[in-house]
Amino acid sequence: MSSEPWGRVDETGTVYVRTPDGEKVVGSWQAGSPEEALAYFERKYEGLVVEVDLLERRVRTTDLSAKDAMTAIGHLREQVDAGHAVGDLAGLGRRLDELVALVDARREERKATKARQTEEARSAKEALVAEAEELAASEQWRVAGERLRGLVDTWKGLPRLDRKTDDELWHRFSQARSAFSKRRKSHFAALDSQREETRRRKEKLIAEAESLSESSDWGPTAARYRELMREWKAAGRAHRDAEEDLWARFRAAQDIFFQARGSAFAERDAEHRDNLARKEELAAEAEKLLPITDLRAARAALRSISERWEAVGHVPRDARAAIEGRMHAVERAIAEAEDVEWRRTNPEARARAAGLTGQLQDAVDRLREQAERARAQGNAAKAQKLEQELAGRQALLDQALKGLQEFGG
Repeated sequence: MSSEPWGRVDETGTVYVRTPDGEKVVGSWQAGSPEEALAYFERKYEGLVVEVDLLERRVRTTDLSAKDAMTAIGHLREQVDAGHAVGDLAGLGRRLDELVALVDARREERKATKARQTEEARSAKEALVAEAEELAASEQWRVAGERLRGLVDTWKGLPRLDRKTDDELWHRFSQARSAFSKRRKSHFAALDSQREETRRRKEKLIAEAESLSESSDWGPTAARYRELMREWKAAGRAHRDAEEDLWARFRAAQDIFFQARGSAFAERDAEHRDNLARKEELAAEAEKLLPITDLRAARAALRSISERWEAVGHVPRDARAAIEGRMHAVERAIAEAEDVEWRRTNPEARARAAGLTGQLQDAVDRLREQAERARAQGNAAKAQKLEQELAGRQALLDQALKGLQEFGG
């Protein structure tokens, strides 16, 4: 007969396990020595220990559902209660009891979380309804219309409440949108009528502008054109298909006059050319700031250049686009550098990158530990599978660490 702290084998080959309730028959062994019998059933116990270890880890470190956890616990408890192993079965039972308590606690936490999320969704939907009802009275037609469409998208992204509450809130939400749509339709119908009246007013302004186009009375005529322009702007807009043609005719009449006046003011062009030379010097000074190595210094220098630029005055019309384009290029470069700097120092993006890196590091450490344990237990196939998964997670971690370095940390 052979005996160990947790079990024994009698002379008939019957294997027993010791429990707080006394000995229980584990099985029968006729193929070898009593020591081999005990070793066989102790290995079965070790297998149960591994399964309990894994289940404890899954419950504590993953989002395993309570239902699946209880099913797994029940399966293991059946094996432990069946007693076909030699070891501290009572201890495994206590660990499973502790897991049940933990799963119950997690279930209650999730119920509380779900209740909180439901309350948050209700508050969010009530806020959407309140905003929609406020927007229903708005006359910012484009902005309010776009915002209402955005509110619909936000609503769709929120979880459903109980049917009665959800239907009541949706009814108020829909009524607000309908009220806004009706008011907007009425507004644009009135606007169409107004634009037709605007077209007739602008036809009269065009007739006067064309009658003045051949005038050489520069001062009074220019003043009258300015008045006509103010009247034009005050008249509002005609229908889109007519507005461009009306403006082209109105502008053409003015251009005839102002081009003639421009010829008479040739001496002013000399001043504009001098201004152009000064602005070219300022543009060259600004271009020396590129490429940007010190953003703060470049921003300050450009501010100084811009102040002097504004003080110079007008340049010839045909040179304006080119000279302003040079300055705009420098302004865009500094703006882009500011944007890059902002993205680089954005604490939220850095925090997300750091969080992802931490999660991947935990996964790598966990897989490495599991692979080492499997190899130590002689389970080469499992160790190889874990090591393959470890290699994939390590590659993701390396990539995340590289991204984190771009944030300066």
